[in-house]
Amino acid sequence: MGVFTATRYVASLPQVSIDWLVGEGVSLVLLDRDNTCVPRDTRRVPAEVTAWLAEARSAGLTLCLVSNNFHSGQVRATADELGCEVVDHAMKPAPFALRRAMEMHCATPDKTVMIGDQVFTDVAAGNLAGVRTVLVRPQSRRDLWYTQVFRVFELLALRNHPFEGE
Repeated sequence: MGVFTATRYVASLPQVSIDWLVGEGVSLVLLDRDNTCVPRDTRRVPAEVTAWLAEARSAGLTLCLVSNNFHSGQVRATADELGCEVVDHAMKPAPFALRRAMEMHCATPDKTVMIGDQVFTDVAAGNLAGVRTVLVRPQSRRDLWYTQVFRVFELLALRNHPFEGE
């Protein structure tokens, strides 16, 4: 498995099976913020994401945002709204922020999963940190200009790759 290959490919965060996570022995779910939990075009957490997070917590999973977003106030506000801890300024694909989140929650890589919408940041960081990874489709087409450049290469890398739930 390469650094840019996810463990699973799922159409959206609410379609990630909590039963699968629990069955795999996951205790810590690391979540990207932008376009995974919060669409960039509305900046509001969708009700189905909130419901999924509540179900994940009910199943005993710990949740932590790991975001490259440098707007700490926005990221903290989202973390508070979602009821989880946060590691911002993550600098993914470097794995250091993921390791920090695992240390914060006394979790090991075999008990952790990273869920995000970008191959070259979220999936790569997760793989470099030694955790399982789930790639979801971005919630909106709106992105930062440099993310849009990476999306072109993602399309090529993901060409004809099936996503569960599509």
